[in-house]
Amino acid sequence: MKTNELRKGTRVKLACGWRATIEDNKKGNIRLATVEGIVTEMGSVYSHNIMYYLEGSGNTGKWRRVEHTPAQVKLRKTVNSFDTLFD
Repeated sequence: MKTNELRKGTRVKLACGWRATIEDNKKGNIRLATVEGIVTEMGSVYSHNIMYYLEGSGNTGKWRRVEHTPAQVKLRKTVNSFDTLFD
């Protein structure tokens, strides 16, 4: 499933390991999500940071890998290249 196909209420895992719930039905590079990290808060999440989605529900659900669009892959590479500037 592509990130653009994720619907409101879908549980996802982010690249940092935190879990989140999608809160909108939009498409593109930024999605609204409730993120459960150190604290739980709602905010914008880059689509390229969404790595897995929960197919099914509860204990019977399985985590599946998300497919990113070419634009999202390009943005991830660009963002990751900033890390090398400060090494």
